[in-house]
Amino acid sequence: MKPVEIKPDVFWVGAVDWVSRDFHGYSLSPMGTTYNAYLVKDEKITLFDTVKPEFQGEMLCRMAQVAKPEDIDYIVVNHLEPDHAGCLPQMIEMIQPEKVFCSPMGEKAMKAHFHYEGWPVEVVKTGDSINIGKRDIHFVETRMLHWPDSMVSYIPQDKLLVCNDAFGQNVATSQRFADEIDRAVLFHAMKEYYANIVLPFSPIVLKTLDLLAEMKLDVDMLAPDHGLIFRGEDVAYALNTYREFAEQKPKNKAVIAYDSMWHSTEKMALAIAEGLQEHGVDVKIMWLKANHHSAVMTEVIDAAAVIVGSPTHNNGIMPNVAKVLNYIKGLKPQNKIGAAFGSFGWSGESVKVITEWLESMSMELPADPVKVKHVPNHESLAKCVELGRIIGQAIQTKVG
Repeated sequence: MKPVEIKPDVFWVGAVDWVSRDFHGYSLSPMGTTYNAYLVKDEKITLFDTVKPEFQGEMLCRMAQVAKPEDIDYIVVNHLEPDHAGCLPQMIEMIQPEKVFCSPMGEKAMKAHFHYEGWPVEVVKTGDSINIGKRDIHFVETRMLHWPDSMVSYIPQDKLLVCNDAFGQNVATSQRFADEIDRAVLFHAMKEYYANIVLPFSPIVLKTLDLLAEMKLDVDMLAPDHGLIFRGEDVAYALNTYREFAEQKPKNKAVIAYDSMWHSTEKMALAIAEGLQEHGVDVKIMWLKANHHSAVMTEVIDAAAVIVGSPTHNNGIMPNVAKVLNYIKGLKPQNKIGAAFGSFGWSGESVKVITEWLESMSMELPADPVKVKHVPNHESLAKCVELGRIIGQAIQTKVG
């Protein structure tokens, strides 16, 4: 368990979680994750963030190879979420720091989380800075990226931005830098993280990216609290990728998300896909018993169309379909085309329920829903193909 020197006298002292496949209780992390903490050796030795409580020992092992805990002077808390501040009380007790720095909202969150007394907390806001010797630390509040308390810390002498959850990814690797892993793996991990964590705050992401550009920060390293560190040319890659995600410009792509009891709705999904493919649309067919809602959202983020199918179940929709619709709505995707389809036995409400969900997300609905009683025949499957064609044409118009 070695620390990694990412800049002269700046060390990664975090932890790698090889086992976890669950992130925050609602999203999958199929490649594991990391909890990144950083230790800066200067006249005032400074620790940036901590780790999930069960990984405290791993962090301490790495820290001890850089500095004794009692020699650490400052703790900077960029984010109060438990996977970054969960062992903060133990660290404060062990380190006895001179000061603990956090944002104004961070102080409120810290009190609500830990109900502490006597901690040496000092509130910092955008524009504030401290000196730790050869280095200065400048603070920038980034409220709602993705919590109200969030802030980033900039060290100009190292051209280093310690950016908490921004630019993070859930990847457990023995590598520490983004340029050390396959670019496609990195992009997917960034996309997965953004789609399921950051997407609702896309307008704030764009404002923050513009603010950082206006501040003309000289940055050649981004050190997030999850995943790999961006250095050199990869800094621009990370910034541009986040802007691409935040702008939510749809691609020539459709997601068909469905559940089925006796394969009737499944047959309809496959027929709709045929109609889409006639227009050259990239189609992702996702059976909801086999695809977690966070995996669906990872595909939805850059899709032009979201087509949802369900049999009628208890005068409504299947539980997995209700779950994914509720999940997608909460993440507030923009610029989407929607459509509904489904089979039924006697009452047939599913397509109406799905349509109402899609309307509540302000999706464009260029085609009437298709519903089939019991098992689709050649004629009803032809209607499904036609639905796919209509959506395919709408996608072509949308993406140009």
